[in-house]
Amino acid sequence: MTKRIQRWFTMLVTAFMLTFSLSALASDETGQNTGIERLGETVVQKEIIGFAGADYWRMVKDGQEGYTTSRSPEHGVLISVPGQTWFILKEKWMSPLGALAIFGSLAMVALAYFVIGPLKLSKPKTGRKIKRWSRLDRALHWSMAFTFLTLAFSGLTLVYGKHFIKPVVPTELWSWIIYAAKQYHNYIGPIFAVLLTVVLLKWWRKSTFTMVDVKWFMKMGGMVGKYKGTHPSAGFSNGGEKAIFWLLIFFGAFITVSGFVLDFPLFGQTRRDMELSNLVHMLSALILICGFIFHIYIGLFGMEAALDGMITGEVDETWAKEHHDLWYEEVKDLPENQPGYNAKAEAELKAEAAKQSA
Repeated sequence: MTKRIQRWFTMLVTAFMLTFSLSALASDETGQNTGIERLGETVVQKEIIGFAGADYWRMVKDGQEGYTTSRSPEHGVLISVPGQTWFILKEKWMSPLGALAIFGSLAMVALAYFVIGPLKLSKPKTGRKIKRWSRLDRALHWSMAFTFLTLAFSGLTLVYGKHFIKPVVPTELWSWIIYAAKQYHNYIGPIFAVLLTVVLLKWWRKSTFTMVDVKWFMKMGGMVGKYKGTHPSAGFSNGGEKAIFWLLIFFGAFITVSGFVLDFPLFGQTRRDMELSNLVHMLSALILICGFIFHIYIGLFGMEAALDGMITGEVDETWAKEHHDLWYEEVKDLPENQPGYNAKAEAELKAEAAKQSA
């Protein structure tokens, strides 16, 4: 009986001491927060209602800094009020207008196909093949195409997936989809930067504009209107191909720089830097996506035999004459463009000649 009383007494004393300690701690904390007391509220009251008071939040929104042990940029800023501007621009303007631009581009190419129709060759194919793209060129093109399209798809999933995918799939599946899209976008993005640099170094000489390209644009590439089927002169690349190339390089550079800022927030970027980079990244990507919708249309549907060169590396003589006549005149007499030319046999002959001369 005595032990039981002692046990209960010990518990009561312990409870009393804990209560006293907590009360003292609360009093001490209240005494330290003199700034909050001036606002007319106690710490306990704030915790109960879940707010620090209108005056306190007004001070925060006005940019008054607090205290933290963090040493990161903007470490004293609790709430980034200008971030609301970024949110409105992204969600209320760029996202809807971007979707409109993409669907508008798709509608335009569909209209072009059914109303204007594809650009056909004026004469039958001869069967003679002209070498146009090397194996390295084709590998670079398709690597860039795959990387860009998958990044575009994952990026569009991040922006629009909550509207088109989330409502129709289970929550668990949606979480995996959005996680996979984010990880893929973050890790494959730097590969796009590397490929963009290689593309620039490899093809910039073939993509410089000349007066020939100005005339090509004046005739709208011979694809529409009164000029349709006229096949204006062009060198290795026509004006449209050069425009697509520089569109990729220019906006691809913006995508790359802004993507690195977003991907590696380790160099003192502030929230303003991240928000601006996000907007630049989205705008540049949307412009490229719309541009490449037309590029893909021309390659697949808009021009007869346009895709042959990037699949086999060779184009028919008729296609070369009609679409790139100036280039055709330069290369038609090269050995590799002669009927019966055997690249392997030619390489063996050169190797044998090199051995004999040595």
